[in-house]
Amino acid sequence: MPSSPSPPAPGLPDYAELFCLSNFTFLQGASHAEELVECAVKLGYSALALTDECSLAGVVRAHAQAKKAALPFIVGAHFHLTHPDGGAALSLVLLAQNREGYGNLAELITLARTRSEKGTYRLMPADFNAPPAALAHLKQLPDCLAILLPAYPGHDEAGVERLHAQAAWMAATFPGRAWIGLNLLHRAFDEVHRATIEDVAWQHALPVVALGHVVMHVRSRKPLQDTLTAIGIGKPVAECGYRLAQNAEQHLRARLRLANLYAPEALAETIRIARLCTFSLDELRYEYPNEVVPAGHTAASYLRSETYIGAHRRFGDGIPATVQAQLEH
Repeated sequence: MPSSPSPPAPGLPDYAELFCLSNFTFLQGASHAEELVECAVKLGYSALALTDECSLAGVVRAHAQAKKAALPFIVGAHFHLTHPDGGAALSLVLLAQNREGYGNLAELITLARTRSEKGTYRLMPADFNAPPAALAHLKQLPDCLAILLPAYPGHDEAGVERLHAQAAWMAATFPGRAWIGLNLLHRAFDEVHRATIEDVAWQHALPVVALGHVVMHVRSRKPLQDTLTAIGIGKPVAECGYRLAQNAEQHLRARLRLANLYAPEALAETIRIARLCTFSLDELRYEYPNEVVPAGHTAASYLRSETYIGAHRRFGDGIPATVQAQLEH
């Protein structure tokens, strides 16, 4: 089990980063999982979640590094949901609370990936309310916490109405384990964005939690992150314009800087969520599957019986002596 988040240092807020992308989120993350963990430790973070987009590819590396540093590590993933008609629905982060939650999250990723072309995925709100019959246990994704990622700035009338609908869906789909994420990156409409989110969250009784939308461990990775963006667009960096991030704020920031941006309550929610996520990859061990053996048989006798049935089918005129000797051996 991962250790509990450490008590806050005097004068600095305790903080756990819950929205963090590594280089396993292709053309978005500009840092390795190990680098993110190392930096979080240096900054005195209480916990770190790795939430690559529809992927758990980086969690083993992050877990190993976090274990060395005794940093509580949270397994999660980030998703963009779509409407059946292909339009955008909402974005959210899902975090595994325990082993069952980890398994459910892994199955959800498999569902999303296998119904789309390689390198893409498809997930819809209906998958959480009425999943395919074979995956009925994924309804409302038990044992996982959910954080809504509102669009920015989204303060116009249509944007606010859309956010209300998303918040209502989150509250109904993940009752008692849903939050609205607040992501402040020193952009022009940050204060309007904050006010809108706090108002919608209050109306739907959802807590607000601080998020960083981290894509690099240090701000000096911004040129690399810009290059990744340019590759994705298919243009030189100099021609990408407003498609590039406005600044280098999407790195792991000092806790003092975070304290100057977020309300204490939003920072405290990061710790509350971290304490609810107790799953560790150390819990996973090889488990020999239960053998399907009919009554009156042992595993060995049933295997012998089935082998001879197959051999009779293969050799219709009788099993050759050499084959029978090999089977008995």
